[in-house]
Amino acid sequence: MSKFWNETVNKIEPYVPGEQPRDKKYVKLNTNENPYPPSKKVLEAVKNSANEDLRLYPDPLCTELNETIANFYGLDKDNIFLGNGSDEVLAFSFMTFFSKNKTILFPDISYSFYPVYAEFFGLNYKMVPLDEEFNIPLEELKKENGGVILPNPNAPTGKYIDTDKLKELLEANKDTVVIIDEAYVDFGGESMVKYIKDYKNLLVVQTFSKSRSLAGARIGFALGDKELIEGLNRVKNSINSYTIDKVALNAGKAAIEDKEYFEETRNKIIKTRENVIKTLREMGFKVLDSKANFVFASHKDFEGQYLYEELRNRGVLVRFFNKDRINKFLRITIGTDEEMNVLIEKLKEIINN
Repeated sequence: MSKFWNETVNKIEPYVPGEQPRDKKYVKLNTNENPYPPSKKVLEAVKNSANEDLRLYPDPLCTELNETIANFYGLDKDNIFLGNGSDEVLAFSFMTFFSKNKTILFPDISYSFYPVYAEFFGLNYKMVPLDEEFNIPLEELKKENGGVILPNPNAPTGKYIDTDKLKELLEANKDTVVIIDEAYVDFGGESMVKYIKDYKNLLVVQTFSKSRSLAGARIGFALGDKELIEGLNRVKNSINSYTIDKVALNAGKAAIEDKEYFEETRNKIIKTRENVIKTLREMGFKVLDSKANFVFASHKDFEGQYLYEELRNRGVLVRFFNKDRINKFLRITIGTDEEMNVLIEKLKEIINN
């Protein structure tokens, strides 16, 4: 604490990101990164970006990447907004669409930075409790509000909501913006992007960090009606016009264009996930159904923190949340088959000890 901090900084509790250890080599299954490297085409684009043009500012409109994403989804370039990771895109969205005199709604078990953003921007908010099966109660999100945000699939649960149910949510909230955070949708879910032309209040947020193996490049984007995108650009250009550097722009363009590699790696992860779920359940774990690149698992005989610490001691890093209702669970990122075999081996050592 410092006497120079303002009131907002003094009272805020910042979001704590997943651990990025530097002390030893772990089987790293804690931050939902893609276990497979970027495609060769992406790496080639990065190498080609290391030239004298780095003395120049990047394109503030992100034109080429913007058009590439628009073509991929069958949209117009004015339906796309790009930012420095989906976290930044979401922060801009909170600033753009939510007002201080209206209450926004989001699930109580979800991304930890939703309440952080709301507090930081001085917004009124209500966290809607998940039901006993960790489903998001959509009827509660249809009540009077100043906006709704929810992840689909949800994190850390991995549970997915069908698009028909989300369309009903949009119909019930025609006067407010509904943000669908789709960081993990490519691992088995169906995106709401196809409905953007039908719902002017729909904003879809996605990322290159998961299914496109570019967490280190920090590229996120929003897709929505042109008026929503214009609002996001007004906020962005009031803070920082150059949110994505030249290297990342070129890497992102190559990642979208390499559809074959994208399909290959995401299908590998889906296959590994289903095998891991089956194995964990056979070992006595409760594992929630998942359409993400992670699973959410607990064991009736062991506390989540104990399993987390024992795995860490054995060189496997997973994510543990010391929060009510989920403190028996571990969120386990899906790695390669070899990495998941190590996880299973270490878990067997722990529970059979």
